Amino acid sequence: MNALVVLSPGPLATLQDLGRHGYAHLGVPASGAADRGALALANRLVGNGESAAVIETTMGGLRVDAVGDLLVAVTGAQTTVRRNGVPAGLAAAVVLRSGDELLLDTPIRGLRNYVAVRGGIDVAPVLGSRATDTLSGLGPDVLSAGCVLPIGRDAGGWPPASSAPPDTTHPSVTVLECHPGPRADHLRSPSDLHVGTWVVGADSNRVGVRVDRAADSGHPVLAHRDEVPELRSEGIAHGSVQVPPSGRPVVFLADHPVTGGYPVVAVLTVGAVDLAAQLVPGSEIRFRRH
Repeated sequence: MNALVVLSPGPLATLQDLGRHGYAHLGVPASGAADRGALALANRLVGNGESAAVIETTMGGLRVDAVGDLLVAVTGAQTTVRRNGVPAGLAAAVVLRSGDELLLDTPIRGLRNYVAVRGGIDVAPVLGSRATDTLSGLGPDVLSAGCVLPIGRDAGGWPPASSAPPDTTHPSVTVLECHPGPRADHLRSPSDLHVGTWVVGADSNRVGVRVDRAADSGHPVLAHRDEVPELRSEGIAHGSVQVPPSGRPVVFLADHPVTGGYPVVAVLTVGAVDLAAQLVPGSEIRFRRH
């Protein structure tokens, strides 16, 4: 049996695919990869279907051993991928011989990486998905040292793409394109979301990214209109920008709850959600109307 053996998971490593969809009416979030574009690319590089299960890492540190010969690819945050200590390439197909060790350094830009193996990681699905949901607890356990991850047969045509051009654009302020949300009129000034810059807080995770005004932005925090009654809980879409009474917006990511009672004032585009998933604490962002 071919497998990956986890020697160290780093700060956080989980199994992810494209999520478990169709259960929101039962209170079950979709979950899945925080950066879905990076997951899909990793799977394409090894010839898998785009929804095959992969490892999602946070802040690097993952060390795994290969059992059997494997074809792997790592995408996402800008990091150094090492095979037996030697740099092996990011966003490129890499052959691991049985006994080889794969290590991911701490990223120098971005937050999350995706490790795909040809055939996909073959653990038992829960409600049709192998995604670990850190909010509800559904899906496989968070990875720990000693985990053995069997490799499945979720591979597509051959040959896969061998590499992908890296993204060399690193703006100092990340622009998140968004559509107006269904409750934008609950803010005293809806346009305030789109002026000035925001800073990502340390209390961000796979559920959501919390942001606050940059200290030198010179712009006010967001305020609710006094005359608007309190909302009942309602459905929340992936990428929703919700504003609690504190005025600090929260951008909901993969493990967000399916309902909430604070106004959703904007919803990110698909590409912007992937960008948000790579934001580290201290990153500066700007919301731009799509």
